[in-house]
Amino acid sequence: MATINKCDLAIVGGGLSGALIALAVAARHPQCDVRLIEGGDTIGGRHVWSFFGADVGEAERALLAPVVGHAWPSYDVRFPAHARTLTQSYYSVRSDRLDAHVRATLPRRAIMTGRQVVACSATAVILGEGDRLNAAAVIDARGPADLSLLDCGWQKFVGHELAVAGGHGVERPLVMDATVAQDDGYRFVYLLPFSADTLLVEDTYYSDTPTLDRALLTRRIADYAAARGWRAGEPLHREQGVLPVVMGGDFARYWRSGGVKVAKAGARAGLFHPTTGYSLPDAARLATLIAAQRDLSGAALHDVTHDHAARAWAARRFYRMLDLMLFKAADPDQRYRVLERFYRLSPPLVARFYAARSTAFDKLRVLSGRPPVPIGRAITALAGAAA
Repeated sequence: MATINKCDLAIVGGGLSGALIALAVAARHPQCDVRLIEGGDTIGGRHVWSFFGADVGEAERALLAPVVGHAWPSYDVRFPAHARTLTQSYYSVRSDRLDAHVRATLPRRAIMTGRQVVACSATAVILGEGDRLNAAAVIDARGPADLSLLDCGWQKFVGHELAVAGGHGVERPLVMDATVAQDDGYRFVYLLPFSADTLLVEDTYYSDTPTLDRALLTRRIADYAAARGWRAGEPLHREQGVLPVVMGGDFARYWRSGGVKVAKAGARAGLFHPTTGYSLPDAARLATLIAAQRDLSGAALHDVTHDHAARAWAARRFYRMLDLMLFKAADPDQRYRVLERFYRLSPPLVARFYAARSTAFDKLRVLSGRPPVPIGRAITALAGAAA
């Protein structure tokens, strides 16, 4: 028999963005009856999210602190003609730690895992078997809306956490190892050392298509590990993903495609870095913004989330222009040269870039000099950067 329940705030989607909103609102408004609705059995799925220290402010750092599992004071990059260590803090959050923290912090009734959502509006959620949850406000954080409305390249990856017999010898994150063979666009391997003998190895591509050949990438991870002399058994953890790298598109139509007059968060709101596809900094910023609101009604939260996402879209035109350069001006097997040149710039500039807070001088510096792509194609790509 179908049931009807009520709450103050229903968050649809228990991924990173939805979970952080639930935690932030519960901390700031303890009287607010929050429900976090997730179709899977766990909060956050099976993921590792990472961010640079400069990506977040003090309020976001306080929100994230309980779920950060690993921290490093610096990280490496490696290209065919350039290698460098950048003294900038780097952090990782694992989904199992996020799930545990949410369950330890929120009341049991607030966590609704294993529940399928059929539809939602600004003030109601229709669940499987006809159950209905009425709410003063609903936030939809179920993942991307209609990405066909955006002009996208793709960052796709497969990651394996390996236990390496005798240790792996990696002291700090290797954010990009582009010394590997270039294939299917810009390819690099990403390493996160969790302990002396465990690390995450991700084979990653900036590709023209979202097609992910998991078997091929799995073999390449094994080949990379063998080339490093690592002896490892079956992976302790596997993950994969396909993230949009946005070059342009119609933000207003994209927003509406995710639901009319419904507050949105995460990728559904278009809140991710246009060049990296990463969403953790935006998720933390939006969570603290929502928690700071006095009016938590559905209409008010729609306006808050829409206006915040629209401002971010407008402010990030520069990054979409660079993505056009990367995908339209550079030959796929030469795209690494764009990043190789970028990583010769000053560490503060690099940090502001990842935080999507580049200054006017930063933008001029990134674009100055001879471009690492054919000039004619660069001009054509820049001419198309009107979105």
